Amino acid sequence: MSTFTPSAEAITDVDADLLVLPVYEGPEAGPGVRDVGRAMGVDLLDALKDQRRKGKRGETLTVPTLGTISASTVLLVGVGKRGKVTADDLRRAAGKAAGAMNKVKRVATTLPQCVRSTEDAVQATVEGVLLGSYTFDGYKSKKDEKKDDAPKLKDVALIGKSADARRAKQAIARAEILASSIAFTRDIVNTPSLDATPEWVAAQARKMAKEAGLKIKVWTPTELEKGSFGGVLGVGRGSARPPRMVELTYSGGRASQKPVGLVGKGITFDSGGLSIKDAKNMEWMKADKSGAAAMLGAMRAVALLKPKINVVAAIPLAENMPGGNAIRPGDVLRHRNGKTSEVLNTDAEGRLVLADALAFLAEKDPTAIIDAATLTGACMVALGDQLYGVFGNDDALVREVLAAGKATGEPGWELPLWDGYRSMIDSPVADIKNIGGPYGGAITAALFLKEFVGDTPWVHLDVAGTAYAKSGTDTSPAGATGSPVRTVVRLITDRAAPKRR
Repeated sequence: MSTFTPSAEAITDVDADLLVLPVYEGPEAGPGVRDVGRAMGVDLLDALKDQRRKGKRGETLTVPTLGTISASTVLLVGVGKRGKVTADDLRRAAGKAAGAMNKVKRVATTLPQCVRSTEDAVQATVEGVLLGSYTFDGYKSKKDEKKDDAPKLKDVALIGKSADARRAKQAIARAEILASSIAFTRDIVNTPSLDATPEWVAAQARKMAKEAGLKIKVWTPTELEKGSFGGVLGVGRGSARPPRMVELTYSGGRASQKPVGLVGKGITFDSGGLSIKDAKNMEWMKADKSGAAAMLGAMRAVALLKPKINVVAAIPLAENMPGGNAIRPGDVLRHRNGKTSEVLNTDAEGRLVLADALAFLAEKDPTAIIDAATLTGACMVALGDQLYGVFGNDDALVREVLAAGKATGEPGWELPLWDGYRSMIDSPVADIKNIGGPYGGAITAALFLKEFVGDTPWVHLDVAGTAYAKSGTDTSPAGATGSPVRTVVRLITDRAAPKRR
């Protein structure tokens, strides 16, 4: 793993193979650009202009030094307008530069100097490098054991003020925990469903819990039946791979302190069941376990960060297949809290497993419940692939989630939990049905979930658009992104901060 070190050394004196320097939109010189250009005897901004670059976010330019300084290459990275650069801009810039960084052993960068808060800037920069370096290649044939393209990066010097070294080191440690937890999340989501069965995901959770110091219980099918988890069992009936539920407990607060509850949708593969999907929409359905993986990653990060708060997670895991024992349209399931749901579409299965887990956590009298799920295509239609949908029964909690997402570069957008649509999921034979009308599908799905939380403050994150990217982003290759791990961890650590007690 790469080592990140805060340094007050001049950028022109640091021993590095690559210098990564920020450029503001204009272009305008960011920290270190003029000093390095002077040492090289060139105007680096003129080099940008020659290539018709303006320093906009995401723009890059590689400039060889031709032996004028010790580093062989300078990489200019656009970070946006001076004075308006955010920590997320740094995260994205560092992620964009990660490919070039991984081709050399020693890197120095002044990126953290672009944001006033040293801790936020350093944490975002380190996160960007690590997230942008992520690969998932375990299923590729290893034709070349030497792996000439393997990451070589050993050391990254983060050039800043010496007075900020202690806080910078703390920020580096946090970033490493978050990035490794997101990588853990991505690995689970990216693993094909042939291997990533409910039992396999539960095994990954068990291994993680042991390493991170979490208490874990894995509910077996027999235990789920005794516990009246009719939704989880119903969805899993059609598969030869039986369902599970992972229960994780982190006890960082007082014994009497009520916990925060987390729930993640864990459909290890979603064929749609008897209401089968078309082949094209089934191609990426290994990612229907993204909510579960994100909450597992969040629990890992929380356990390693050790905030003074209690957290409990319930992660339902099932495979939705059209087997001979599968639930049929028109069947009725009985959930953990005794409510019944009529299943009119077996492809609206996520809400069925979430219902049981939400009801189970509501019994623990938590201060709040947050669930994450790749739940509806309707949310993607409304918000695209850069924003997740936020629904909730408590305005203060909704604001907390939105603030945490904005602060960590995982923005969400509130959608209405509109009670006027509640009648759309009335059932003539059960308490509720699992689909509404042709419109407002993300809202009616959230209204279904609301039936299972009681009076507990609750927020539902529909991450169907943000959890899995069909093409690469600045901080992630194509595939799992790890959304919304950063949001959930930030909310929990903010709640645990002294000012909140």
